[in-house]
Amino acid sequence: MVAKKSQQRLGFKTGEYVVYPAHGVGVIVSIEEQEVAGLTLELFVISFEQDKLTLRVPVAKIKSVGMRKLAEEDMVTCALTTVTGRARVKRTMWSRRAQNTKPRSIRAI
Repeated sequence: MVAKKSQQRLGFKTGEYVVYPAHGVGVIVSIEEQEVAGLTLELFVISFEQDKLTLRVPVAKIKSVGMRKLAEEDMVTCALTTVTGRARVKRTMWSRRAQNTKPRSIRAI
């Protein structure tokens, strides 16, 4: 068995878990080149275990499809503490609260 060397493109590397909005969490199996209609494309090969799906995504389309890395553990912890905390209720008039939620550009008009 030949060991796969780790490749990296645009901050993504093989063996890394990523989030693909349409399918969920998958792992980058490899980064390969493939010829399509006479053009050579560089593709991420992503495997989704839950759906038993393998997806090939062109490197140039990563931002437009919304693929991203998983959140770091400290970011998840911070988000969970914010969500589980008590809600702060302001006891002011409804018109004042509505005025405070509008963007400044609209308030100036």
